[in-house]
Amino acid sequence: MEKKIGVYLCSGCGIGDALDLEGLSKVATGEYSLEICKTHHSLCSEGGLAIIREDMEEEALTSLVIGACSPRVLTDVFVFPDDVFVERVNLREQVVWCLEPGDEDTQMVAEDYLRMGIVRVQKADVPEPYREEIDKTILVVGGGVTGMTAALEAARAGYPVVLVEKEEALGGFLRKIYRQFPHEPPFEGLQPVNLDKLVSEVESEGRIRVLLGMEIERIEGAPGMFDVVVRGVGGGVEESFRVGAIVQATGWRPYDASKLGHLGYGRVADVVTSVELEEMVLRGEFVRPSDGRAPKSVVFIQCAGSRDPEHLPYCSSVCCMVSLKQALYFKEKQQETEVYILYKDIRTPGQYEEFYRRAQKEGIVFIKGDVQGVNSNGGKVAVEVQDVLLGETLQLEVDLVVLAVGMVSSMVLGGEDVVLLGEEVVVGSGEGEGGGSGEGSGDEGEVLVESGRVLRLCYRQGPELPFLRYGMPDSHFICFPYETRRTGIYAAGCVRQPMDVWESMEDGLGAALKAVQCVELVGRGEAVHPRSGDRSYPELFMQRCTQCKRCTEECPFGMYNEDEKANPLPNPTRCRRCGVCMGSCPERIISFRDYSVDMIGSMIKAIEVPDEDEEKPRVLVFACENDAYPALDMLGFRGGRLSPYVRVISLRCLGSLNLVWIADALSKGIDGVLLLGCRHGEDYQCHFVKGSELASYRLGKISETLDRLALESERVHMEQVEITDYGRLPQIVESFMERIEEIGPNPYKGF
Repeated sequence: MEKKIGVYLCSGCGIGDALDLEGLSKVATGEYSLEICKTHHSLCSEGGLAIIREDMEEEALTSLVIGACSPRVLTDVFVFPDDVFVERVNLREQVVWCLEPGDEDTQMVAEDYLRMGIVRVQKADVPEPYREEIDKTILVVGGGVTGMTAALEAARAGYPVVLVEKEEALGGFLRKIYRQFPHEPPFEGLQPVNLDKLVSEVESEGRIRVLLGMEIERIEGAPGMFDVVVRGVGGGVEESFRVGAIVQATGWRPYDASKLGHLGYGRVADVVTSVELEEMVLRGEFVRPSDGRAPKSVVFIQCAGSRDPEHLPYCSSVCCMVSLKQALYFKEKQQETEVYILYKDIRTPGQYEEFYRRAQKEGIVFIKGDVQGVNSNGGKVAVEVQDVLLGETLQLEVDLVVLAVGMVSSMVLGGEDVVLLGEEVVVGSGEGEGGGSGEGSGDEGEVLVESGRVLRLCYRQGPELPFLRYGMPDSHFICFPYETRRTGIYAAGCVRQPMDVWESMEDGLGAALKAVQCVELVGRGEAVHPRSGDRSYPELFMQRCTQCKRCTEECPFGMYNEDEKANPLPNPTRCRRCGVCMGSCPERIISFRDYSVDMIGSMIKAIEVPDEDEEKPRVLVFACENDAYPALDMLGFRGGRLSPYVRVISLRCLGSLNLVWIADALSKGIDGVLLLGCRHGEDYQCHFVKGSELASYRLGKISETLDRLALESERVHMEQVEITDYGRLPQIVESFMERIEEIGPNPYKGF
């Protein structure tokens, strides 16, 4: 079908006052010979939209170019049929609101952006969603409080659920708890567990199928079409079924106290862990292990192995509350019992502070200090502590010592694995189903750690969820909690991070909603997140594939598997539409219908580059659409100023950068290329996890190429930008412009 393009320019919001719209129209009608180019004072009004819709009907337009405000705003206004391609050219925030009105250079910026918009429409096609017959069943792995909550909420939303629990009963760790600390006003008293009520609700819910004593044998496929095989623990009956999304709620385990010999565990009989004490009290045993007598004095040692680089470097969140709760066990049993809590910091956030005050009123003694030693002393336990506040050493002789041990995600096998991890951990040993070379590109600093086999995914990049330091699943924790780097699989509860029962229930609810969102969007052939609603997906021209494995290794989400000849096997419903694979491919065989190497390359070539004697340099900015591009919008919105010599192209992710674009820009005569991407590293902000990191890695390669071509490598530069860095952008751009001025014009200018 032949494309018919209509161009519409808005003169509102100061655009008409700052720009020569007649001159802009000539770009469309003259340079590109488009028949329809109209101007309206308010395209977002009913009148403006009516003109566009009337032309669509009468002229059978297939594509629209709308020159107005940023494509990030009024997304609910500029809505047109799915078979019409729409390109919005940002004339407001990134032209007239941040450049000098009426200036020649401002006009040139607007004309270049219009050229790029028209070229993009010419090169792009309307995406056709990838649709397969899908199953909307939700699989929940783990029958603790998080898993049961997730299962209940998904079922109540109308979705069938399969709940798999390896034990013979539901409840998880909650079965080992005597009482809970409060979660409702006045936040002072202990509360019953009420586990039986939750279990009964799950077992009586008709949409939930509970499989007890079962574990995952393997999971194949992708969102909407996961094929799951379960088997009885230790062998036995095997069963298979299909699900659409997965919630992993496999919980936690206490840190291995045998590593805490310096705190007396294993050496002194009357030193127990908080978990062991909870189990004792649940059995009705308020006694010392050594002689079965009720203790008259108890010391709780906080952060036993936590916040310690030799053990668990992180805080386990709930230990302070658990110790306060257990201290009250003794006070409620026998008020005269002496109870001490030795702490680094007491952490009782929010309303839990009221519970802390209750403990103080009960006469519990709090000592901020560092424990120097725990030893036996004539039937007593001697605890030596350096009191930080008093500045002196105290000697406490008590009947019982309780170690508040930390929480370790069930994803990691040995406790020692949690300590010495690099920035990123590769999950899976590469053996069995889904084994492969591991997650990521194998850069130095990555550590291969075997995880507890839970999901047994048949993924090229490993059988379990990737995780970062400390064994928690890797996700974009700021924007997308619950989400992991495996599309359609959501981590919830203490497998994700330490949390209490109430937080775990909220987490289960959140993960269930994400799973529901996943199956619904996948059913429509749309991306889940962060590009929710995106109907495109990568298409591969396999005739030119060289089996280099770059796409399979660099995709942050395990979208590709491989056949026996190392050909990539796409799983479109796993795709997040970031374009990282497109940027990674040296043969440029991967593209999206509305986002391709050729499309961006053509936009670059559409930029008008003045001759050298005009002294108007050109700098191309590739800006990540998630942080850098919005920051540029915010700069304009707040009246900031940007260089008129800059041309911005928004990328889905900086990881989609293909090096040929830089070559295209420099051969065009553009003087410099500035890359604005998200922060990468340990506290990464990239919505696609590794995009900025991969762009930085590729940038190192282009530098070598430029040096060989006698072009200065300083002409290409990358900066990490957060969405709140709009105030820094003028300085970043100006600094780069000064560098370009020092280097001089691009010698390819004019060729």
